[in-house]
Amino acid sequence: METLPMPLDGGRSDPGLDEFRVRAPAEVLALLRQLADTNTLLHLSTPAGHGYMTTLWALDPARGLISLAADPTDARLAALVDSDEAVAVGYLDSIKLQFDLQDLLLVHRGRDSALNARFPRELFRFQRRGSFRVKPLLNTRPVTRLRHPALPEMQLELRVVDVSISGIALFVPDNVPPVPPGVMVRGVTVELDSDTRFEASLTVMHVTQMNPGAPGARLGCELASLTGDAARALQRYIDNTQKRRRLLSI
Repeated sequence: METLPMPLDGGRSDPGLDEFRVRAPAEVLALLRQLADTNTLLHLSTPAGHGYMTTLWALDPARGLISLAADPTDARLAALVDSDEAVAVGYLDSIKLQFDLQDLLLVHRGRDSALNARFPRELFRFQRRGSFRVKPLLNTRPVTRLRHPALPEMQLELRVVDVSISGIALFVPDNVPPVPPGVMVRGVTVELDSDTRFEASLTVMHVTQMNPGAPGARLGCELASLTGDAARALQRYIDNTQKRRRLLSI
């Protein structure tokens, strides 16, 4: 379920989606407020593949409008506004929220610009994949080394926030150009400790803030192209980290 966006093959009226559907106006408003208050990054996308990263700026349920931050000089924004369909996806902890954007309109307020859309009548709420994740111990500094997908000359060393057998989260400082969801990065070196070092490919699944108001972003990635030895080494690292954390808590 950790895709962007979640495919709704049976259509949005499919009864099979009812367990994920949020339609109560008060609950819809509460979830949107959480996205706005935490300044959660949202990935906007169209069926044609156009994408844009933004945040929810303002809510006006009385007028039936939401406003998203917008940079009018970004060419990707024009392609998004011209599309008849767009979907917004964002993450609140372990919950993935998805909603349609209708009647997109770029508006200007003095020096500021905003992307307005109709207030969504429903959201879809999906639980993220449940594979066990561990956070590195405080006395370790696991990192990944990779080239920025948009700037191959830029070599990055990103700190590992947490890891599971199928995914990894990385800390991206504010001075690093953003990496949008959907991008695959090949030839990544993952170094978790002196005994756990392997090569992998990463597919960026989502980008969120680490904490409200805190610098940097959390890059959630899916691990791919692991050899059998690498997968076993990763599993050992996860098991050993979990055991050490238990011992430290005794």
